[in-house]
Amino acid sequence: MKMRILVIHGPNLNLLGKREPGIYGQQTLSDINQSLKELAKNLDAELKTIQSNSEGEIVSFIGDNSDWDGIIINPAAYTHTSVAIRDAISATGLPTIEVHLSNVFSREEFRHFSYISPVATGVICGLGPEGYLLALNAIVKKLSKIKQI
Repeated sequence: MKMRILVIHGPNLNLLGKREPGIYGQQTLSDINQSLKELAKNLDAELKTIQSNSEGEIVSFIGDNSDWDGIIINPAAYTHTSVAIRDAISATGLPTIEVHLSNVFSREEFRHFSYISPVATGVICGLGPEGYLLALNAIVKKLSKIKQI
């Protein structure tokens, strides 16, 4: 049975490749999604991907897909501000991996706090696009263990 994973990219991630490449790298969001798609095929996982600059759209996407198996989310700036996204993740009870391209702890102090981390299964930051692939591997492994129980 395929693991069904939601992949959520938050605000401004549609600008990857152009936006502050010294921090976020040269890869575009399309490049990242393609790498995830290829890995998902090898892991026999199905992905449903969204990028949104709208907090409400992200909250609705999570709630509307609560029957999926897990979540990989880069909430971007909403990491530090969104109780609504945190509550949507918590309400689903789905295993969730929070991903950040940059090392948020080496940046401005306001980026050191996350509303999402307390309801996430794990957090990956500072490893660039590779963090998404690590998150996909980790969540598939976690879900495989859960489904065996």
